[in-house]
Amino acid sequence: MFVPLYDHNRLDHVTRPYVNYAFIGVNVIIFAVLQRFGLGETATASAYSHGLVPSVFFEIKELPAELQVLPDYVSIFTYAFLHGDVWHLGGNMLFLWVFGDNIEDALGHVRYFFFYLLCAAAGGLFYTLANFGSDVPLVGASGAVAGVVGAYLVLHPKVMIWVLALGRFPVPIPAGLVLGFWVGYQVFNAVFGPESHIAWSAHIGGILAGCLLVVFMRRRGVQLFD
Repeated sequence: MFVPLYDHNRLDHVTRPYVNYAFIGVNVIIFAVLQRFGLGETATASAYSHGLVPSVFFEIKELPAELQVLPDYVSIFTYAFLHGDVWHLGGNMLFLWVFGDNIEDALGHVRYFFFYLLCAAAGGLFYTLANFGSDVPLVGASGAVAGVVGAYLVLHPKVMIWVLALGRFPVPIPAGLVLGFWVGYQVFNAVFGPESHIAWSAHIGGILAGCLLVVFMRRRGVQLFD
């Protein structure tokens, strides 16, 4: 795969994408404080108490009393602020850092806030439907971040993105090519890939939500497909 490094895409409407910064900061703080850097029993307990467990979300089963800290329906959002380990967190936050500012610029601060949460919810819903009755908790911002990527692909397919190809070589590639490949990779693995700890279905839900929502939530005058 590839690692995004930087995009040549200026901000036209906002001076600082502080909502995007806030999402990154909250994810990092929760990982450090609530999840204790993903180590030990605290991290496991938080995955069940704040993560999205399909069997619990659909009220097929109940969590142990000591893990029932939030209403079950709230987990459709809270799961997106938890991560399995530092690499999981770092990968999601890198994508959010590179692409999220331009989506906030296109939508505005308030609409971007709700856009992000709706993409997270869509990713979570797709996961619960694809894994109906499962006791495995979903954690990670991947659904929301996939929504951001989907929106970026709809808005800026011609922008050049510097990526670290094969983990070694920084090269500029049009967003439509590199992000289109990324989306195709998610779809292929969701449909044909073997069972994995990666929640491909959550990515698909986020991508679809991002592509659709950005059409209706963008500022007046913001063009699609550059």
